[in-house]
Amino acid sequence: MSQKLRIGIDCRLSGKQHAGIGRYIENLVQRLPVDQHIEWILFFHDQKQADEVLQSFNHSTIRPLVKLIPVKHYSLAEQLKLPQVFMAAKLDLLHVPHFNVPIFYHGKLVVTIHDLLWHEQKGTGVTTLPKWQYWLKYLGYRLVASQAIYKANKIIVPSETIKQTLSRYYPQAQKKVVVIKEGIDRKFQKLKTKNQKTITYTLHPTPYTLLYVGSLYPHKNLELVFQALKQLPEVKLNIVSARSAFRDKLEHQTQASNLKHQISFLGYILDKELIKLYHSSLALVQPSLSEGFGLTGVEAMAAGCPVLASDIPVFKEIYGQAAIYFDPKSTESLIKAIEQLRQLSNLERNKLIKKGREQTKQYSWDEMVKETIKVYGASK
Repeated sequence: MSQKLRIGIDCRLSGKQHAGIGRYIENLVQRLPVDQHIEWILFFHDQKQADEVLQSFNHSTIRPLVKLIPVKHYSLAEQLKLPQVFMAAKLDLLHVPHFNVPIFYHGKLVVTIHDLLWHEQKGTGVTTLPKWQYWLKYLGYRLVASQAIYKANKIIVPSETIKQTLSRYYPQAQKKVVVIKEGIDRKFQKLKTKNQKTITYTLHPTPYTLLYVGSLYPHKNLELVFQALKQLPEVKLNIVSARSAFRDKLEHQTQASNLKHQISFLGYILDKELIKLYHSSLALVQPSLSEGFGLTGVEAMAAGCPVLASDIPVFKEIYGQAAIYFDPKSTESLIKAIEQLRQLSNLERNKLIKKGREQTKQYSWDEMVKETIKVYGASK
């Protein structure tokens, strides 16, 4: 009888509190196949995280082996302690679904690079850290990311755009890169949920309410939306963000700009509440200057919410003709896009929504997992 392959996955960033990366890991883990030739070893930060992620594990009769590592990501302890933990697990293959691979780990490796944001967005304006601490951390990031890319047997990226970006910075790694698109939870694709009537859209929603979902880092470019709102006093904005970084700064801006009555910071909310917001909003607005995929836009489209997106290459790749685009460096361009959406007739709006739903059919977590398993097989 042949010995089982031991495949480990670093799950410390799993869960919705870790935004897009958290959703990615959670959906991967929950769909791992039962295979008599594979033993799954999942590394979580703590038992609470493991329980939350594994409560929807597909196979109740076979549970993966869970190991707890109370080590914070992006820390020095992560670099020093994790190589010993991973080596002690006697893994045949390790998947680290982010760039934060311990540089002293030398086993077979699959890494997911969601973007190279910090290669392109850098400087003290993109951090809340003191200058000296930021540059020290930035140098550490470049070292860790470069080593992960260099050592990996295979590199998974979520889009062709990121593949091109990675190949530009690391041309020697191009042959190792595999594009695997992210997916959508089926609950976003339902036309209606329990005890909820089919959504209908009026020609002039009152008030006009935009929705933003995501982190609040400077590259997300929310200041552009704030500038637009100054000229559109009847338009409101709901901000859903699981992360608190930069929130204080943005809240101060809304007060200083007399926008407090137009902008609401909702913090983290459950998916069922988020779906209601998608249903009731004029549109999801995504003014970002840089992204790896655009998961929130895909979820919004699946839920029947139009998307206003910056005209960066990755959004055009993922959203195709199903979004209304604007220049992320032009307030007037965003205002024009908002006005274009507001002027749509019921028929035109519903056509846009239908186009969005059709666009999202190509994104599936089940397919993402199948393709990822193939990568594991090719990396053994």
